[in-house]
Amino acid sequence: MILANAQRFSHPGEKPVDVVLEDGVIIAVVPAGTASHDGHEVIDLDERVIIPGLWDEHVHFGLWAQHRKRVDVSQATSAAEAASMMARAIASSAPVGDAVVVGTGYRDGLWPDQKTTALLDLHTGDVPTLLLSVDVHSCWVNTATLRKYGIQGHDEDGVLREGECFAVTGAIGEIDDAVLDRWVLEAAEAAASRGVVGVVDLEMRYNPDDWVRRQNARDEMYPLQVVAGVYPEHLDQAIAQGLRSGMPLAENLVMGPLKIITDGSLNTRTAHCVEPYLGVDGDHYGAMNFPISEIEDILVRAHTNGLDLAVHAIGDEANRLILDLMEKNSLTGRIEHAQLVRSEDFPRFAALGIQASVQPEHAVDDRDVTDVYWADRADRAFALRTLVDQGATVVLGSDAPVAPLDPWVAIAAAVTRTRDGRTAWQPQQALTLDEAIRFSTRSRVEAGQPADIVVLDADPRWLLDACGSDAGKASDVLRAMPIAYTLCRGVVTYQAE
Repeated sequence: MILANAQRFSHPGEKPVDVVLEDGVIIAVVPAGTASHDGHEVIDLDERVIIPGLWDEHVHFGLWAQHRKRVDVSQATSAAEAASMMARAIASSAPVGDAVVVGTGYRDGLWPDQKTTALLDLHTGDVPTLLLSVDVHSCWVNTATLRKYGIQGHDEDGVLREGECFAVTGAIGEIDDAVLDRWVLEAAEAAASRGVVGVVDLEMRYNPDDWVRRQNARDEMYPLQVVAGVYPEHLDQAIAQGLRSGMPLAENLVMGPLKIITDGSLNTRTAHCVEPYLGVDGDHYGAMNFPISEIEDILVRAHTNGLDLAVHAIGDEANRLILDLMEKNSLTGRIEHAQLVRSEDFPRFAALGIQASVQPEHAVDDRDVTDVYWADRADRAFALRTLVDQGATVVLGSDAPVAPLDPWVAIAAAVTRTRDGRTAWQPQQALTLDEAIRFSTRSRVEAGQPADIVVLDADPRWLLDACGSDAGKASDVLRAMPIAYTLCRGVVTYQAE
């Protein structure tokens, strides 16, 4: 295949080129019109801009696929409104049997009222109902759900956090494999339509087996490349199977990292911080989810057995503790989120060779709760510019379903630090457009590189220039970036109609 008459984004001012693809690899990039067409399918791009294929470096793919089918309560401004949304959903589509009706995406950090079982029961009756917070670290359930799963100790509030939340949402997510795989394929095709060629999937199931089944079930290539991670509860199984990070498991599927969630989240007020949260009764610091010695044992064991490390740390105390552990044991890998970091810890990422795997849309989503609970430290929250300037290797993702699986959402948030026409929040922490795109890719449009290419129907650099200083408008146009083609390993996985 030849992508003829293309303009490489990475080479501004360069004359158009022909990009020659063969066996999933770029074999040549030559001046437009000079590549021999013999034996090649030729797509004339008419000087459209091309970039490398986009990666989402942190997703929960099965949960994202289910999220796309669930009730959206993200716009609720109170507990009462969220409960009323669930009542309308139940009335419009009666659940089958005792299936749990799930709402997703609520943000309760600024709600004026309290979540209670009585309030949710009033609106949902005996229909098992669960609302999952946007950060997926807490959920709100009614009495019918408490009874269905034998949950004790939450008869009044119905609020489950961290481990309890993960357990019940995991149980609800155990649906028929064939149904889940169909939903996952739909989500994969939707991702390809936004230029995605690969994901790091950190789903809380035993990912290797799920993805081998999905990949092998298709006669044609799966539309995404997948790096499949595992959690501590599956570490023994992965080691027993001899799985090591980077090991091919099927076409376009490799073994990924060991993922561990060491602390909580900002919205649930469980992220572990050096200083107490503002606006919360008492001295509330959040907490680690495991004793630090247990975290150390897990990380060292995974590393010793050839697994890369992907360590969730959101609060600044959690980040300090994890950086200390990794330095003490000469471990490398990634810290996932790194949302709040002590000033003295920013340069440690580069010094220790630890990547910062960050999700820029979280800054836009959480700006208001940050300005309440972390108001005294907001200048070092979601501090992408500081990480980059201090030498950290940064990669971007969504944490879907916490944010949409769409790299253009992440790119827009990283560059503009805003959405919905608002002024930019902490704009000094923005990335450049070139950085945001580079941190969302794993290859280059060069000979010898994978044939992972996205053809754009607009020039993002020109669009940004046209928006001038209007950050809100710039955010809108980047989020709506039109995609003409997505090629994954030389195969067209999306083509605009």
